[in-house]
Amino acid sequence: MSTVSLGGDGPHVSSFGLGCMSMSGMYGPSDRAESIATIHAALEAGITLLDTGDFYGSGHNELLIREALHGRARERVVLSVKFGALRDPASGWSGTDTRPAAMKNFLAYSLQRLGVDCIDIYRPARLDPQVPIEDTIGAMAEMVKAGYVRHIGLSEVGVDTLRRAVAVHPICDLQIEYSLISRGI
Repeated sequence: MSTVSLGGDGPHVSSFGLGCMSMSGMYGPSDRAESIATIHAALEAGITLLDTGDFYGSGHNELLIREALHGRARERVVLSVKFGALRDPASGWSGTDTRPAAMKNFLAYSLQRLGVDCIDIYRPARLDPQVPIEDTIGAMAEMVKAGYVRHIGLSEVGVDTLRRAVAVHPICDLQIEYSLISRGI
């Protein structure tokens, strides 16, 4: 599997990553054993980048990844985690929260569910219209300095937001949905 470096100082990862969202019922029922087998097969094929979100299955996805990685070399996997998407009791989407205090709360839970001391790439799931991106990235930069996050990424933002974020702290990558289902880049 070929590899690439993300950003100027980002991690070295496989050219293909494995998005794990569908493994936690986001598109319908999923099978635990099949999901874990898929993660194992991806790792054996040379994929090093696993993408998740703390809201995938309300934390289920992070617990699933923790189980799949048990007994495997942590340093051979790059974990990319999105945060901040809010859900209501009916599992519908109810907004985004990227306030610094909320980000730190989401991070603490993700670290615990994943069973790790540090997340490789941490990113807000979407732009929060109530919080300046500079505030979110500034707080995330504090988490990098504290050793809880290695790199900061972004998801689904435009070039102006990216420029404002980079002015605060280096951004290793920008995640934009592109799949067999969504080709609208």
